[in-house]
Amino acid sequence: MEQLLFLVIFYLLPTLVSSIHNSTTGGCAIIRPPRDGGIRYRGLTQEQIRSVQILPVDYEIEYICRGSRIIVGPKVRKCLPDGTWTDINQLSRCLMVCPRSWMSLENGRVSLQPPGPPVEGTVLHYSCHAGFLLEGFNISHCTKLGKWDSPKPLCVYDSNYTASLWNSSSKVYRSNLLLMASNARIRSLGRVWRSLALLYALLIFLSWPCAFAGKKKLYIGALFPMSGGWPGGQACLPAAQMALDLVNNRNDILPDYELELIHYDSMCDPGEATKLLYDLLYTEPIKIVLMPGCSSVSTLVAEAARMWNLIVFSYGSSSPALSNRQRFPTFFRTHPSATLHNPTRVRLFQKWEWTKIATIQQTTEVFTSTLDDLEERVKEANIEISVRQSFLTDPAVAVKNLKRQDARIIVGLFYETEARKVFCEVFKEKLYGKKYVWFLIGWYADNWFKIKDPAINCTVENMTEAVEGHITTEIVMLNPETVRGASNLTSQEFIAQLMSRLGGKNPEETGGFQEAPLAYDAVWALALALNKTVAPLRAKGWGLEDFNYNNKEITAEIYRALNTSSFEGVSGHVVFDAQGSRMAWTLIEQLQGGSYKKIGYYDSTKGNLSWYGNDKWIGLSPPADQTKVIKEFRYLSQKLFVSVSVFAGLGILLGIVCLSFNIYNSSIRYIQNSQPYLNNMTAVGCVLALAAVFPLGIDGLHVRRSQFPVVCQFRLWLLGLGFSLAYGSMFTKIWWVHTVFTKKDEKKEKRKHLEPWKLYATVAVLLAIDVLSLLIWQIVDPLHITVEQFTKEAPKEDLDVLIQPLLEHCSSKKMNTWLGVVYGYKGLLLLLGIFLAYETKSISTEKINDHRAVGMAIYNVAVLCMITAPVTMILSSQQDASFAFASLAIIFSVYITLVVLFVPKIRRLITRGEWQSEQQDTLKTGSSTNNNDEEKSRQLERENRELQKIIQEKEERVTELRSQLAERQALRSRRRPSVQNQNQNHSVPSSQADPPSYCPTTDKQSLPPSFSNSSNLYQGESKLSRNNCHNSRLPLLYK
Repeated sequence: MEQLLFLVIFYLLPTLVSSIHNSTTGGCAIIRPPRDGGIRYRGLTQEQIRSVQILPVDYEIEYICRGSRIIVGPKVRKCLPDGTWTDINQLSRCLMVCPRSWMSLENGRVSLQPPGPPVEGTVLHYSCHAGFLLEGFNISHCTKLGKWDSPKPLCVYDSNYTASLWNSSSKVYRSNLLLMASNARIRSLGRVWRSLALLYALLIFLSWPCAFAGKKKLYIGALFPMSGGWPGGQACLPAAQMALDLVNNRNDILPDYELELIHYDSMCDPGEATKLLYDLLYTEPIKIVLMPGCSSVSTLVAEAARMWNLIVFSYGSSSPALSNRQRFPTFFRTHPSATLHNPTRVRLFQKWEWTKIATIQQTTEVFTSTLDDLEERVKEANIEISVRQSFLTDPAVAVKNLKRQDARIIVGLFYETEARKVFCEVFKEKLYGKKYVWFLIGWYADNWFKIKDPAINCTVENMTEAVEGHITTEIVMLNPETVRGASNLTSQEFIAQLMSRLGGKNPEETGGFQEAPLAYDAVWALALALNKTVAPLRAKGWGLEDFNYNNKEITAEIYRALNTSSFEGVSGHVVFDAQGSRMAWTLIEQLQGGSYKKIGYYDSTKGNLSWYGNDKWIGLSPPADQTKVIKEFRYLSQKLFVSVSVFAGLGILLGIVCLSFNIYNSSIRYIQNSQPYLNNMTAVGCVLALAAVFPLGIDGLHVRRSQFPVVCQFRLWLLGLGFSLAYGSMFTKIWWVHTVFTKKDEKKEKRKHLEPWKLYATVAVLLAIDVLSLLIWQIVDPLHITVEQFTKEAPKEDLDVLIQPLLEHCSSKKMNTWLGVVYGYKGLLLLLGIFLAYETKSISTEKINDHRAVGMAIYNVAVLCMITAPVTMILSSQQDASFAFASLAIIFSVYITLVVLFVPKIRRLITRGEWQSEQQDTLKTGSSTNNNDEEKSRQLERENRELQKIIQEKEERVTELRSQLAERQALRSRRRPSVQNQNQNHSVPSSQADPPSYCPTTDKQSLPPSFSNSSNLYQGESKLSRNNCHNSRLPLLYK
C-alpha cells in the first residue's frame, strides 16, 4: 500500500498543479534552493550565477544539503522547452535521516509512510507474520533530530496460533505461502500446515490454467518513445521484438520461460513516463525488468526502480549522469555513455602527438559530466587542457576567448542547434583552416551545417568553409565486421531483417534506426543474463517466476549476471563496466569535401585503434597543438667581434711596445723622473684590460654551455685586475703629487724627498682590495650562465611557428648587489682621481715629470667608464650594442692612456736624440729638471755669455776714454796754471776718496752670479757708453 500511495502522488501531482512558465521564452527562471540546502549550477562560475537570471533549455541543476541531511524529492531538475523545470510540483526538502535498522523486522512487516528514505516525519507501522506476536510499540515516528521516538519492537513466536490461512485473498495466500516456504520456523509447524499449503497451491494451479500450460512467462516493461524529441522507438521496438522472437524460439536459452514485452510510448517526456511507470508497476502481471529509452526517462525510471528491486536496462540513454552507481544502483545500458567518446579522443591526441587542447561546451549536465571525465583522462595521459570555455546560449565570447588564447585543438560539446551558432562565430573569428582541428559529436545529422537557421547570420558557404576538416567520434552501433554472435546473425543480416520488418521505410526517416542494434542486443543481453540466473536460483529453491518487488535475492542474481555479461552482438562486443555502461567501439569520421568519411575505429575495451589512413588535412599534415616555438640563441655578430678583436690585438701590441720601451730606457734621467715602475704597471694593466675584450665576445657559438662559466670568470678577473693596475698606478701618481705639493709652508723640506716604496704600496693596496672583493664574490655567489627570453617573433614566411629569442648572460643570484658594490667603489675612485687631477694641473715637480699627462689620461678613463657602466647595463639585452659599447670604451681608454703617457717620451728621445746628452748631464749634475726649466737654463747661459762679451768691450772703451780724459786734463793744466791750482784746491776731498782719473777695470770673474740673470744689463751699458764712464754710474753698474 505504501508503494501504491507513493506512485499515486508521483503520478497525480504533475497533473494537478499548473505549469509555471517563464516570462522569457527559451529558458527557465532560477529557482530557490530548499531550506538547509543549496543548488549546484553545473558548468557555471560564481560570477555567472550572480549575473544570470534565465537558464537555457536542457540545463540541469542539482540540489545539495548541508551536514548529514539528504534530499527528499527530486534531486535534479531540468529546464524544459515550455519554460518549466521537471517535477516542479514535487517539493524537494533537506531532512535528517533516522537509522535504517528500524525499517526491517524479523518475522514481521514494516510499512513506511510516506515511501522513501526514513527522514523527518516518516512513520513506521510494525506488524508480525501469522503465528507471531508483537512486543513493543507498533508505530514509530522519525523526529527532527534524526531519531525514532520509540524503541524497535520484536516479533515472538505464538505457540497458540491456530488461525486459518483461507481467510485472505488469493494474492495474500500466495505471498504467505512463499514466505512460509522460505522460513524455517513455518516449515516446522507440522504436516498439517504442509498439507494445507499443498492444497492451496493446487487451487492456485487450477485457477490459472494458462500460466502453467507450457513455458512460464516473464514480462518486460518497456518504454519506447514513438514520438517526441527523439522518436527512437520507431526502429528500436521492431528490433527488440525480433530479438524476443529469436530468444523464445531457442531451446538453449530460458527453455522453461517465455519473454513477453509490454511497452508504452513515453514520447521521451519524463512527465508522461511517470504515468506509464505507474501503469507498469501496478498493473498485472509483475515485470521482471524495465527498459526505458531516452536519458531523461531513464533517469526517472532508474531512480525510482530501486524501491521495487527492479533492474533497469536502457537501449538509448547516453547521459554520463546515469553512470552514478549510488544514485542508480540497478541501471544498465547497451547505449554507451557519452564519456566513451573521451578514450577515443585521448587516443587520437596521442596519435597526432598533441599535448595541449582546448574545450568549449554548452552548459548542460550531460556535456559538463562528459567534459569532467575528459579532463581526468587527459590528465592521466599528460595532456593539458589550456583553455576551457562554456556558454549558455550565445557562444560569441567563448569563441573569441579561444582565438585570443591561441587554441588549436578544440573539443566542442553542444547540441546541433548550438553547433551552428558556434561555427558561425568560428567563421567570423577565422578559427578554422590548416592551423585548427575541431572535435565534434558524431550524432548530428550529416547535413547539419547546411540547414538554414534563422538564429545565425552566416551563409551555407560560410558554414561549409568553417566546418571543413573537423573530426567526429560516434559510438559504433553496428558491428563493422562480419561476425556471427549470440543471435547467430551478422550485422548485415540483422539490417536486412529489420528493413523487412519496417516494411521498406526510409531508414533516414525512421527514428532510432541507428540505435536499433542496441535495442536488439539489449534484449539478448537480458535473456542471456536471465538464463545465467536459472541454475543459482534453482539451487536456492527459487525460480525466475518467483520474482516479486520485495525479493532482493532474485534481483541480486540478475544484477550479477548482467554485470558479468560478455558476448558478440550485432552492435559489436557487448560488455559492461563497473557503472553498468556499455563498452563499445567508436567510429571516427572526418568531414572531407562537405561529406563525412570513415577514417578509423577505436576499441576502448582493448585499446586497439584501427586506422584507414585516408585522413586529409588542409595543411597536408596534422597541425601543431600550439604555435611551435623554436628556441633560437642570439649570438654576437662575428664581423663585429673580429673587428673589435683586431683593434684589441693592436692595442695589446702597442702596450707591449710601450712596456718594452719603458724597461729598455729606464736608466735615462727623463724616464727615471716619470716613475717608470708605475708606468710599467700601467702598461701591464692596459694589456690585461684589452685581453678582457676577447672573453667578452665569446658566447655559446664558440664554447659549450658547460664551459661558459669559465669564460665568465675570465671576463671578470681580466677586466678587474687590468683596471686596478692601469688606473691604480695613475691614481697613485696624482695622489702623491696632490699630497706633497698641497702641504703648508713649514713642511716644504719634506717635498724634496719621495720614497718610491710608498707609491708601490698604494698600488698594491688598491690591487688587493679588488682581488679580495672578487674572491669573496666568486666564493659566496659564483657566476653562472643565465638565459634571457625575449618576446616571441613571427618569421616572415607563412609558417605556424614563432621564434623564441634567447640570450646567454653571465650572472649570479645577487648580481645587482655585487655590481652595486663594485661600481660604487670604482666610481668613487674615478671621481677622486678627477678631483686630484684638477687640483694638481698647475703644479710642476722634478720627481714626477709626467703627472700632467697622467691627469689627462685619468680624465678620459673616468669619463668613459662612468658613461659605459650604466649604458651597458641598459643595453644588456642587445648583445651587439652592449659588446660594441663596452669593448670600444675599453679600447679607447687604453689607447688614450698609452698614447698620452708613452708617446711623448718616445717622441722626445727619438726626435732630439737625447739618449747620450741626457746620460752625460745625469753624470755631471746628478739632478734633473723638467722640460721647461732646462730650456730656460740653457737660454740664460747663452745670454750670460753674450753679456760678458759686451761688458768686456765696454770696459775697453771706458779705459780708452779715461786715458783721453787724463791727457786733456794735463793739457789744460799747462795752459792755465792758475786755473789748475784752483781746480786742485777744489778737488782735494774727492782725491782722498778716489782719484779723478781712476776708472776701475772690470773682471768677468769678479762679476756676481746675479749679474748674468739681470735683464737690465743692456740698458745699463748703453747709459754707460753715453755718459763716458762717469764716476757716479760705475758703482751702480756692478751692483
